[in-house]
Amino acid sequence: MKILVYGAGVLGSQLAQVLVRGGNDVTILARGKRAEELEKDGIVIRHVFQFKTTVDPVRVARTLEVNDQYDLIFVVMKYNDFPSVLPILAENKSSNIVIVGNNADARSMQTYLEEQSPRGKQVAFGFHVSGGRRDKDRMLSIGGGSAQMVIGSLDGEIGFKPLLDQAFQRVKYKLNYLSDIDAWLKSHIIPILMLNAVSFNEQFELKKLDGNKRQLVHMIEAMDEGISVLEAMGISVIPEIQGRLIRKHKRMLYLLLKIYSLLPMHKLLAGVFGEIEALSDAFTDWKKTTGTPTPHWDVLKRDFTRLK
Repeated sequence: MKILVYGAGVLGSQLAQVLVRGGNDVTILARGKRAEELEKDGIVIRHVFQFKTTVDPVRVARTLEVNDQYDLIFVVMKYNDFPSVLPILAENKSSNIVIVGNNADARSMQTYLEEQSPRGKQVAFGFHVSGGRRDKDRMLSIGGGSAQMVIGSLDGEIGFKPLLDQAFQRVKYKLNYLSDIDAWLKSHIIPILMLNAVSFNEQFELKKLDGNKRQLVHMIEAMDEGISVLEAMGISVIPEIQGRLIRKHKRMLYLLLKIYSLLPMHKLLAGVFGEIEALSDAFTDWKKTTGTPTPHWDVLKRDFTRLK
């Protein structure tokens, strides 16, 4: 199967490696130094918990032209980068697109692709459940052996589901199909935003969580407020266990976050400033629209974060 992975960061590289090992004809779209690295060395990933490094050759493209045709296109990038590629995807003749990553605005992205494309588009949304960071000319991965993608359509079953199943049938990778992927993505934003909002200094560089009691309490209560915002929008928290942990087991969550703040793994899971800022802007719009008070989030932003 001919597949394009649009985006060659940590998660895009991980996903491309899985698809290559599944026997697919995979092209990864990259630019600049990253494209040169991939052409020279292939996809190099250090699997932190498995104590091994893998190398997989892959085709490399620097652009997606109008007449380039793929059976599947996976767009794997940060939320704030999606708008820049939507016009390119709309013009391209390929039909089946999966937008992968944090997403506060899936519906408008799908609408844009459907309305702006001269050809029919089928769009799904997903989240590659893993983490890592770039280290010189390789990627560090903490995905382990439990790699999966949470995936779904905004309007019923994914129209190209058989192609997705075929693409992953020969590798150990789970496609977790959900009936309400938009609710899952919005629910996921809440802990991601509250955890990462305290992770940047004045130069927008990643820093370690302080892990002090006042900070952690505000983070947990801000997550609770985030659930209230979603509820005011008519959105249920998915998975349900996330809501129960935040609202009914705050002591346990406090201890988990305390441990998390002490671990070096924090930097392998953290986001980047531009994406977190964009997610913060989306959340601000949600709470203004619903009129939901968020006193702990307001304190968190004022006292601990560099978000505007």
